[in-house]
Amino acid sequence: MKLNLKQRLQEMMKESFKPKGAKVSREKTEVKDLATASREAKKTQERQGKRRKPVTTESRSFDNDVNPQRRNAKRVKLYRQNQQEKITSQRIRDERVESKEVYGERLGKALAMSGVASRRDCDALIASGKVLVNGKTAELGQQITQKDRVEVLGKPVRIKWQDRLARIIIYHKPEGELVSRDDPEGRQTVYDRIPLLNNRRFMAIGRLDYNTSGLLIFTTSGELANHFMHPRYEVEREYAVRIYGDPLTNEQISELKSGIELDDGKAKFKEVIKMERQDSDAKNHWYKVVLLEGRNREVRRMFQHFELTVSRLIRTRFGVIDLPPRLKRGNYYELNEIEVARVMQAFELTIAGTEK
Repeated sequence: MKLNLKQRLQEMMKESFKPKGAKVSREKTEVKDLATASREAKKTQERQGKRRKPVTTESRSFDNDVNPQRRNAKRVKLYRQNQQEKITSQRIRDERVESKEVYGERLGKALAMSGVASRRDCDALIASGKVLVNGKTAELGQQITQKDRVEVLGKPVRIKWQDRLARIIIYHKPEGELVSRDDPEGRQTVYDRIPLLNNRRFMAIGRLDYNTSGLLIFTTSGELANHFMHPRYEVEREYAVRIYGDPLTNEQISELKSGIELDDGKAKFKEVIKMERQDSDAKNHWYKVVLLEGRNREVRRMFQHFELTVSRLIRTRFGVIDLPPRLKRGNYYELNEIEVARVMQAFELTIAGTEK
């Protein structure tokens, strides 16, 4: 049947307003679903990223913990002082300024610090009567304060007083770092990790081997460092030791405590304690050992005496300073004024680092 012109126009109008069909609708739906899925996937990744535990030096294996491009060590705050502790810290800081008057300094040392001469030559000048304090002939070992007037060979000397409040930094050293200011082989050092230590006033209290981790102490007080390290003070060094192989026998423990002969003399542990219970077929065994000196690789050599391999060695305590559990490997912490004062008191030193 032929359509007239009017009917044909009506059919054309219907076709022009007719939906484009299910195929087009499905395409639009698919595009919309794809965009929604993409947004949901992105949100899921972000949520997972927030929950994912960051990689730290604590989770690194021993073999992978030698990256020379590692970033600087992180300085952390382990403790929050209460109001009374803040007041005490401020008082100690104020006392540092006045400590020249409170504690004084040995004349020979003060002259040497001021550039007059070497310590020995300054003592010789004092002994020969060529040094006056407040117009009177000085004596060896005499203490002076900021109020005193000092003359050497008839000329006044301006004493240069050092910063008297000692500073102490503790660092959780990881394996793969040298305790040295530089290394000919270009290996990473603890001074690379902690730029603050490039201040020449800081010195390391003892050392840790390249493959030994744990507590490392730095200070600006030479007297404090001497009290920590000199054998006559018998300061305890505590280590956690992991050995591979058979556990120690009672006879071996007794021998380690009574003393064994090494190439550089006799060595012994003050304590040897098994740290944890393990199965009889376990290959690794942990022990806590305490010794009163710090010879080169002493702990490792003592176990090698029994042909035992030390697979991990961690210093956990040095004298009155423990390795804080919250101080992770690669992080460091500077003791506050109260903590410094307590360490000094334990060695019968003033907060300035001088003998009382």
